Amino acid sequence: MTISVRLFSLLRERAGSERMELQLPDGATVADALAALREDPALGELLARLPVQLAVNRDYAQPRTLLSPDDELALIPPLSGGDRSFDELGAHASAPRVHVAVSEQAPSVAELSAFVSDSRAGAVVSFQGVTREVSRLEYEGYLEMARERIATILRECVLAHGLCAAAAEHRLGDVALGEPSVLVVVSAPHRDEAFAGAREAIDRIKAEAPIWKVEVAADGSRVHVAGTPAPGAR
Repeated sequence: MTISVRLFSLLRERAGSERMELQLPDGATVADALAALREDPALGELLARLPVQLAVNRDYAQPRTLLSPDDELALIPPLSGGDRSFDELGAHASAPRVHVAVSEQAPSVAELSAFVSDSRAGAVVSFQGVTREVSRLEYEGYLEMARERIATILRECVLAHGLCAAAAEHRLGDVALGEPSVLVVVSAPHRDEAFAGAREAIDRIKAEAPIWKVEVAADGSRVHVAGTPAPGAR
């Protein structure tokens, strides 16, 4: 069977394309796909030293996961986050209330604070990650999976910390020195829950969302930011 594989960041640059086709026998697994990719002349050397994970249909996969020709297979290199328009989910009050956006638009503290506003909330905590020390950052992301992964993280943080609501937006494309690249805002009845929920949300977004960045200096030189392996990477 023929599988279409999506590539990102260093892998995309090395292959010279954001997609490639992989020939696999029927009944092949994610482990088989990774082994075949490591034999590819364009990717072999990089994959020999780079821990990677594969995602199937926008979810991190296990080595034994079976593949079919209709699957969307993505090769996820280490995430640039470091060590660790989709709005309300659910039609009733008990559903976790979250907002996620991954786009080139700059996030707004005022807009996200308004979204998480709640009569039960005695605390609203926001976190902004901003570009520092370099002229600009270039962000690339596996857009569909990043949105879904961040939404899952926020829903779990709402439930784990008793939050009233949570919102997160992440930039793609160019982000100039001093501008925000990521924004997380949460509300909760008390400050301890709000701080804990915001901290877990940003830590997990950095560790789990398939987003990569390149530092671009004033002279135009470019450096891929080293990150941590995606969950389950081999």
